[in-house]
Amino acid sequence: MVSTIIFLILIIGGGVFFALNIRKIITNIKLGKPVDRSDNKVLRWKTMAKVALGQSKMTRKPVAGLFHIFIYVAFVITQIELIEIIIDGSFDTHRFFQPKLGGLYVLSISIIEILSVLALLATFVFLARRNLLKVPRLTMNEMNGWPKLDGNLILYMEFVLVLCIFTMNGTDEVLYGMGQSALEGEGSFGFAISSWMGPMIFGGMDVETLHLLEKIGWWGHIIMVISFLNYLPYSKHLHIIWAFPNTFFANLKPKGQLTNMASVTNEVKLMLDPNADPFAAPSPVEGAEPEKFGAKDVTDLNWMNIMNAYTCTECGRCTEACPANATGKLLSPRKIMMDVRDRADELGEGIRKNGKGFNDGKSLLGDYITEEELWACTSCNACVQECPVLINPLEIIVDLRRYLVMEESKIPSELVTMNTNIENNQAPWQFSPTDRLNWKDEA
Repeated sequence: MVSTIIFLILIIGGGVFFALNIRKIITNIKLGKPVDRSDNKVLRWKTMAKVALGQSKMTRKPVAGLFHIFIYVAFVITQIELIEIIIDGSFDTHRFFQPKLGGLYVLSISIIEILSVLALLATFVFLARRNLLKVPRLTMNEMNGWPKLDGNLILYMEFVLVLCIFTMNGTDEVLYGMGQSALEGEGSFGFAISSWMGPMIFGGMDVETLHLLEKIGWWGHIIMVISFLNYLPYSKHLHIIWAFPNTFFANLKPKGQLTNMASVTNEVKLMLDPNADPFAAPSPVEGAEPEKFGAKDVTDLNWMNIMNAYTCTECGRCTEACPANATGKLLSPRKIMMDVRDRADELGEGIRKNGKGFNDGKSLLGDYITEEELWACTSCNACVQECPVLINPLEIIVDLRRYLVMEESKIPSELVTMNTNIENNQAPWQFSPTDRLNWKDEA
């Protein structure tokens, strides 16, 4: 009874704490402006199934993609065993499904064990890539400190979890063979890995030690699961959950199509239409705050931009593909997403503590992201193309640049010259339009 009470406190307490943290993240996401992503639901469901569930973009890098799939599938399938552990812990049973499912139970646990071995292999590969091989995209400046520890910590937890699974199953195999298991019968469960690994490792131990190790494995398993669950809101691994809504609500427009501001588009249409009546437009509400052009802080972004930031896996594929970063410029699309997430955390926490009027005097632009980073972007969409969960750093970069140009009149001198030439010569070059085809006479 005492162990059941402790178990229920652990499960309920862990679940409540996780829910509270997820609620905080949702309120942070809601700091953003509204944006409608409710169109074309059939395509959205297909996109989510293909990208988030099917991991279709992970395999663009075959080695990392394959080992990531090992961990991903193991994570999904092992939830079957977790359901049984929750039932056993709540009702003081032992392997609740085994007598009811028979051979199907053995098959299920065997599949889980095989996937666990593959996940363990992937864990060692990823640890080696991060700490021994030092893959360049995993060792850039923005990955120093907590991001590096975060990337390793989840792998350590994965190792401990797999160790607990095989300790639990291996000792139970030996106890069952001795007729000392909590289940009636003797011989072997027939699990794919534990049926031979258990006797090999635990075969010479006495019954009391085996029971103790079995309990350590069982409790270690559920403690690691609850720990991992409540670690997610503080980690980049929140993408395990957030990848699904993020891919569902992703921008379905062609990658080269930038999002225009409706107010600016309407003004341009009025200028180009000789029959338009500029006085027919609704007058601004007296006393209303003028619309801001672009974005200075996370509250000027839309909620999808902020969700993108919380979905970021920090894999660095975007930065690796970025031509600006490859030429030594300061821009890193991954850092842009990490900065948006950090700023949303900071501002959200300040609002929760101090109320909606909270102002810490900081902003995303300037305090987190510099102008140099923004103007290094070529708007090529390479980062958008490479992201395995359909994150769009370019939308954020463009909005921050809009603020600089349209609110603060800040623009690099090279672009001033180009814009002047376009205005005067209908081309970026500083010569008359009548001379535009002179090159063909020189060929």
